[in-house]
Amino acid sequence: MPRMAPTQSEEPGDAEKLLIASARGDRTAFTALYRLASARLFGVCMVMLGERSEAEDALQEVFISVWRHAQSFDPARASAMTWLVTLARNRCIDRLRQRRPAELDDTFLHGLADERPTPGASAESSQERHRLERCLDQLEGNQKAAVRAAFFTGATYNELAQRCGVPLATMKSWIRRSLVKLRICLDRSV
Repeated sequence: MPRMAPTQSEEPGDAEKLLIASARGDRTAFTALYRLASARLFGVCMVMLGERSEAEDALQEVFISVWRHAQSFDPARASAMTWLVTLARNRCIDRLRQRRPAELDDTFLHGLADERPTPGASAESSQERHRLERCLDQLEGNQKAAVRAAFFTGATYNELAQRCGVPLATMKSWIRRSLVKLRICLDRSV
């Protein structure tokens, strides 16, 4: 699907309405949803995958999934953009797992962050991104690193426990407690 520039009349609050209309098969709403969300989702894919062509393929797969499964969106559980970003993140994790190198080192993780402006620059400068960063900064060092590695590389609990040299149960506990802290922090900062 070709990328279209967002129109000035569309606002992030429209995403929920557009997603619900898309679930009913409204192609016009789906096109508007694509215009509204594609740059942000492409930014997520670029950061996670690091290759433009692969990010474009992942984005296309995300929107195919949105078209087919929009009816599973529940506004009571998450905002439309959160749901869409989660779909993009999960698609990228699937792709990373398919091409997973034997061992992901710190060089690889640092290479994921690209400071050059991209179509996703607006996503990184969004309020949601800043809120998430502020909340992540409140986590302890090891737990913050584990959550980031799990999110951006799709690393499993076992892989994270081995990298950090801690028991599997400890890693699971770190991630679980960290996610609870993040949720509380994000709920407070709305």
